[in-house]
Amino acid sequence: MGNLAIWLTPIWVLSLGVTAAAALMLLLYGIVWLVSRRTAEAALRLVRESVLQWISYVVLAFVGFSLLAAPVMPARQVLNSLKRLPVVGSSTVKVSIPAHTDDLEVPVQFESDELRSYSFAGDQDLVIGLEPGKAYSNPLILVEGGEAYEWSPSSKAQRLFSGPVAKVFVTNQSDAPTELTVKLNTDVPLREVRQIPIAAATILAIYLVYFLLHWLLHGVSTIALATSKEAIAQPLYVLALIIGACLLALYIYIPYNTFGEDVKMFKDSSLMTIMVLAILVAVWTASVSVADEIEGRTALTLLSKPISRREFVLGKFLGIVWANFLMFVILGAWMLILVSYKVVYDARETSNPEPNWQLCNAEMIGIVPGLVLSFMETVVLTAISVAISTRLPMLPNLVICGSIYVLGHLGPLIAQSSVGQNEFVAFFGQLIALVLPVLDHFNVQAAVAGGVRVPPDYLAWAALYCVLYSAVAMLLALFLFEDRDLA
Repeated sequence: MGNLAIWLTPIWVLSLGVTAAAALMLLLYGIVWLVSRRTAEAALRLVRESVLQWISYVVLAFVGFSLLAAPVMPARQVLNSLKRLPVVGSSTVKVSIPAHTDDLEVPVQFESDELRSYSFAGDQDLVIGLEPGKAYSNPLILVEGGEAYEWSPSSKAQRLFSGPVAKVFVTNQSDAPTELTVKLNTDVPLREVRQIPIAAATILAIYLVYFLLHWLLHGVSTIALATSKEAIAQPLYVLALIIGACLLALYIYIPYNTFGEDVKMFKDSSLMTIMVLAILVAVWTASVSVADEIEGRTALTLLSKPISRREFVLGKFLGIVWANFLMFVILGAWMLILVSYKVVYDARETSNPEPNWQLCNAEMIGIVPGLVLSFMETVVLTAISVAISTRLPMLPNLVICGSIYVLGHLGPLIAQSSVGQNEFVAFFGQLIALVLPVLDHFNVQAAVAGGVRVPPDYLAWAALYCVLYSAVAMLLALFLFEDRDLA
């Protein structure tokens, strides 16, 4: 039961964020229902008919777990840390200390257990204490002029402070006034609670984006809704989910012989499995939904209605993207659970000390950037597949997309390798890097597996590259489809 609580606690903390998002969405739905019942019914109908229904099932699973597991989880510590989130962070206090001053009161507010680092600095020698009249008999900190007194967990010095601190008393016995600069860096005891508002905001953003797209691009969203339902109903889609879930569970028990680093191989293998399955489903769906409809004259019937060719192509692309996103949500959630369990499993199998739940949480949350970047790569290849499907059937589409996938990862290596000294090889590498997508931008499996933090700005640039290249591929799709004879 102890091991069970260790690897389930990170999942429970994540579930709290999902539960908060679900509660807020119910509140918003109630407000909309009171204002306009027709709008509320339309929103509920859209959820039932779209991928949001299946995403809602995943959300409800996390909500149910958060409620059922609450009695055996560190609920009080999490709640206390959540309450302290708004008041922690970095702060700087500057106070002028006159010459020959004893016990000048300087207001500061912090909990000693929340300190991550602090520093006191001034141009003159200063004595700092917590009680007036005891500066020299019982000094807390001695600050030498021009040299800051600094503390952090990695330093050899003691923290010195204990309990809540509201003020310190500063003594300046020198002949010159000085300015005392106090820098404090505090954080909540359970820093893992920071992922709760992030998870809540993410869930809310998913629903908000879907509703906004449906409202702003109604024609495109109608096609996307039908395409996503068609993709999810395919036997291949369900088969991919089952195979992916089974493979991810199987990877836990495969001996990688990495001397205690099996969790890294597990994360790398799982990310690759999810991405490859999603790409295969995307290419297959693009061929069935676009190429087969064109060849079977179904597209002609659809375009005879008030739907333009532009809406047809963009709707097909958006529908496949939503179906792929659902696959990433389901398999990604399953992977998060298994990564947390893998940490405990490896410790037991190698007879290592039992890990704490914070370590499981760090390994679990560390794979989220990898999932996001893998989804971006899938979006790029989906756009290319849709463009190809406007002219070619399934088999050429699979071959071309597979070749682009390989060359998109090898292109930068060819251009930068020593073999590139050959003019032909150098030209070929530069051509690949110029024309084909540089999919290596989305390949951070090694960093994710190694526990290296992926900077947010890197994710932002990768997202921009994904949007720009997908837009170019969609322009190509529109150009190829515009003069396509459907009769």
